[in-house]
Amino acid sequence: MKTLDRYVIRELIPPCLMALVGLTFVLMMPPIMQNAAALIAAGVRWSVVARLLYTLTPQALALTIPMALLYGILFGLGRLSADREFVALQACGVSVFRVARPIALMAVVACLATGYEMIYALPDANQTFRQITFEVIASGAESDIKPRVFFQNFPNRVIYVRDILPETGWHDVFLADDTQTDQTTVYVAKAGRLVIDRNTKTVQLVLEQVTRHVTFPNKPEAYDVGYSESLALNMNWETVFPRTQIIKGDNEKTVAELRATAAENRTKNLPDSMQIYTIQQKFSLPAACFVLALIGVALGATSRKDGKLASFALGTGVVFAYYVLLYTSRAAARAGALPAGLAPWVVNIVLGLAGVGLVLWRAGSSDQPIRVNLSALWPFGKTTSVAETATVVGGATRAPRGVVIVLRVPNIDWPGPSLLDRYVSRQYLSVFGLAFVALVGIFYISTFIDLADKLFGGVATAGMMLRYFYFETPQYIYFIIPLAALLATLVTVGLLTKNSELIVMRACGISLYRSTLPLLLFGMVCSGVLFEMQEHVLAESNREAARLNAIIRGFPVPQFGVLNRQWILGKSGDIYRYQFFDPRSDTFTGLSLFQLDQQAWKLRSVTRAQRVNLVRQTAADGQTTVSWRANQGWRREFSTVTRRKVTSDVVTYTPFTDRTLMLEPPSYFKTEIPETDHMTYGELKQYIVQLQSSGYHVVPYVVDLHKKIAFPFVTLIMTLLAVPFAASLRRSGALFGIGVGLILAIVYWTALSIFTALGAGGWLSPMLSAWAPNILFGSAAVYMLLTVRT
Repeated sequence: MKTLDRYVIRELIPPCLMALVGLTFVLMMPPIMQNAAALIAAGVRWSVVARLLYTLTPQALALTIPMALLYGILFGLGRLSADREFVALQACGVSVFRVARPIALMAVVACLATGYEMIYALPDANQTFRQITFEVIASGAESDIKPRVFFQNFPNRVIYVRDILPETGWHDVFLADDTQTDQTTVYVAKAGRLVIDRNTKTVQLVLEQVTRHVTFPNKPEAYDVGYSESLALNMNWETVFPRTQIIKGDNEKTVAELRATAAENRTKNLPDSMQIYTIQQKFSLPAACFVLALIGVALGATSRKDGKLASFALGTGVVFAYYVLLYTSRAAARAGALPAGLAPWVVNIVLGLAGVGLVLWRAGSSDQPIRVNLSALWPFGKTTSVAETATVVGGATRAPRGVVIVLRVPNIDWPGPSLLDRYVSRQYLSVFGLAFVALVGIFYISTFIDLADKLFGGVATAGMMLRYFYFETPQYIYFIIPLAALLATLVTVGLLTKNSELIVMRACGISLYRSTLPLLLFGMVCSGVLFEMQEHVLAESNREAARLNAIIRGFPVPQFGVLNRQWILGKSGDIYRYQFFDPRSDTFTGLSLFQLDQQAWKLRSVTRAQRVNLVRQTAADGQTTVSWRANQGWRREFSTVTRRKVTSDVVTYTPFTDRTLMLEPPSYFKTEIPETDHMTYGELKQYIVQLQSSGYHVVPYVVDLHKKIAFPFVTLIMTLLAVPFAASLRRSGALFGIGVGLILAIVYWTALSIFTALGAGGWLSPMLSAWAPNILFGSAAVYMLLTVRT
């Protein structure tokens, strides 16, 4: 390999790796935030969590390797163009085709890596993911049951445990069983536990000192009661763990399995187009590396001093165009307009021809840029030249005269930014804007890839998708601003260090603290923007985005809050169950009220009504009274009677047509959607108070409450950390700063997920778990600021 080839490869490998890590992190961030936090909170070992997240990487790498190759080529060649090295190569007779030779070698490596991910790694990783998930769910099912929380994950069974003791397990258990459609069984037990045998695939719910109450909806007068010292309820393994039965989709199958599925569909006269399409896509996506490399050479090998700043926009546009064409051809194949075997290759053919044309044009046009004259299309802003307005008088040209009014404003020396502040701010804002736009584009591309099947499959319309993007954008911006601020600070200070400008400032008596003061101010502004977005924008936009997302994906749209799970604990310990509650008319349908003796943990009474509504009456003195009226129901009371030293149970059954009930006020049953990102700080705080009084496990919500205050400070802390870090990098430059920024972001997000999970699991206090990442990174920033040369 010649010197030129090694030099080009050395220039391209760092940005390729940086883009690969960054893009993979962006795609992996939702699984990390969701799966890792839930697993750690459930007490799963760290090694299992790491292994589970590792199995999710192949599906991300299959998409990010071609994209990283394109971004790396654009970055690397952009650096050569910015430093005029490509001009020197052209002056020495080195053509674009000669520069493309080492890039072709990198495209071969990327193609092989993508092919391995698509053909071998992806099916194996998904199968491993299913196995690990099965083990985690099976081993942690009992730990999912929290004290004073209605557990409804078991089909047709609801478990309520008042307390969980480390030594004895469940204490004071309430179990409602609806497995039989013609009866409802309620178990009230002193103790209980869940026994799972993974080898024999058996699940038993064991209750101790249990009383069984059986009622019949169609025969309300009928009733059965029984007592047992110990009772074991067998549950079906497949229904207890339905989440482990993950059906393999076409993307998760190997080529052999896809061919077998296609052959089976043909024998059943079923369409096999999607299997054929998926087989070809496993080969067309790796081949896209050559197409994107070709386009990268054509767009990156330039003599103009565009540099890296234009690479983000170029790469994002090409990637977006690629996936739009890919999923358009897929929709055409699904509709039968294109052959299934040809559809995955259409985008490679179209962009490949465009790439060949661009390379030939680049090689034969001496790098003349494409210019579009917008003045003919934009009539505004045109100025009239002097030649057009001049008049000729007596053979001489004289400019037109007019009345000129001169206003002299006194020069007031207002306090404002100095020349140094404006210079640093200009560099910071340019990098911040570029990183912001690029990161938003990456989020749009990844979201479009995720939802493209719904759009081109006819499930969602283009207008619905645009509305979803509109309402989802604030959440993207909320997460992007800290990363953009971090990158902007690192790159700005890195460039000042690389160009020896910080040394000149120090020689003039300007310290590092004074030079980077505008950056700290921008960090504070960004923190304020995050908090304002959280309080005034995100709650409403996230609710609408969640609604649209549910419609697009075919999920049920939530109409009410968490209390719509139909189970709620009253303030006095009574348990409410209802089929439906209308918050507008304050009306219950199918209400059951279980009143428990909190000391002896026994059922005192059960009240059932078909309909319960709120009645307001105005007395003669003008006072308004409010009461709950129940219609068409019955009440069954349980008591004990001792006669001749023999204690026996007495059951009193009383039907009624209309009756007044003493229930909680209507506001007690009304709550908003429980997702914390759908609520402001004040709403979440009030919601936690409601949940605590309703008997729900509120620790995760308290963690999220503290995070709403802690997270906005991340921009200021990242800025404080980035300033001394970038100043100590000496002459590494902007590219190295971007790589460092991505690593810091990954570390911070991982720490945030871990500490959030530890707080939700009760390992740390909610406040400490929310502020721990800021405390750690802030301490490191303060130490580096005090030790760096200023």
